Amino acid sequence: MKKTPTTNTLLGAAFLMATSAVGPGFLTQTTVFTQQLLANFGFVILLSILLDLGAQLNIWRIIAVTEKRAQDIANDLFFGLGYVLSALIVIGGFAFNIGNVAGAGLGIEVMSGIDVKIGATLSALIAIGLFILPEAGKAMDNFAKWLGLLMLLLIAYVVFSANPPVGEALVRTVLPQQFDPIATITLVGGTVGGYITFAGGHRLLEAGVKGVDALPLVNRSATTGILVTSFIRYFLFLATLGVVAAGLTLNKANPPASVFQLAAGQTGYRLFGVLMWSAAITSVIGSAYTSVSFLRTFHPSLEKNNRYLTIGFISISTILFLWIGKPVQILVFVGTLNGFILPIALAVMLIAARNKRLVGTYQHPIWLQMAGWLVVAMMSGMAFYTLTK
Repeated sequence: MKKTPTTNTLLGAAFLMATSAVGPGFLTQTTVFTQQLLANFGFVILLSILLDLGAQLNIWRIIAVTEKRAQDIANDLFFGLGYVLSALIVIGGFAFNIGNVAGAGLGIEVMSGIDVKIGATLSALIAIGLFILPEAGKAMDNFAKWLGLLMLLLIAYVVFSANPPVGEALVRTVLPQQFDPIATITLVGGTVGGYITFAGGHRLLEAGVKGVDALPLVNRSATTGILVTSFIRYFLFLATLGVVAAGLTLNKANPPASVFQLAAGQTGYRLFGVLMWSAAITSVIGSAYTSVSFLRTFHPSLEKNNRYLTIGFISISTILFLWIGKPVQILVFVGTLNGFILPIALAVMLIAARNKRLVGTYQHPIWLQMAGWLVVAMMSGMAFYTLTK
């Protein structure tokens, strides 16, 4: 018997995906690209939103219709393909999680002055504590939802303080004077690439939101996730644009923190610490949950012990950060890698959508198939361009 989905479940999946995307790399990429492209970066954000929707609606709907996780869909198409997809997702998620743990430590340091490594360890313990709870799924939904709303409010405050040229930003969002495909692939990869787009899709499946009848709810949850991520991205773009347009210079060592400090003084700097911690800790949780969800169906013992796998995932990520430190290069590399993974993963799902053995009598909308293949083509082309550069 299927569970009756609640609004909290739908929002929880949407915010799990959104807050998985909004991590330390997301904040840094948005700030740096705004510096480079100024108001023209608005167009890159708009294009990335359309590509994000094309990818996410396809993937979430196909997971719901087949009532299977992505790796099982891939294995049913061609045995072994699911293992390859899982390896790509887990490696990317694991590397990203090292940066996420570091970002959580940095956030605590900015808020309180506590050493980054101590803050990272405390944050990891909080994330582990969430998965120890009896109803970890509901706790994760609520945690992601409330911290996601907090991030929106914090960035909105800084936008107000920065007083950006909103008119120019809106014009260049639809009529750009400059375009950067590398920025586009990085944004899409950082929003729906790698493990991120599967976070909410797998969460809905686990919560019992599945089958053709559930597709309207799946559509709403998937779209909400993209819109939340996009609002956070656009607000941060406006805040950065306001600071740069005022002739102020950002600190290269920590551009997003510099935006908050220059826009709202020391109070802004402390608020950035709250934002960074919120973004990082929710990404730690989303990365661990989703990466393990790509492993748990391969053997009954993995399914039975998935909670311990998730705790181990977080623990090892934290230990590696404490040992290696300075994960900035890893974050940048994996952000681009996620952009390369997306066309592969999306192509697999689109092929599955036409396989009657998997979807039965369900007819995947032609416009969604076309949108999905357009995303595959554009992301593949931009990925090739990025490699040649």
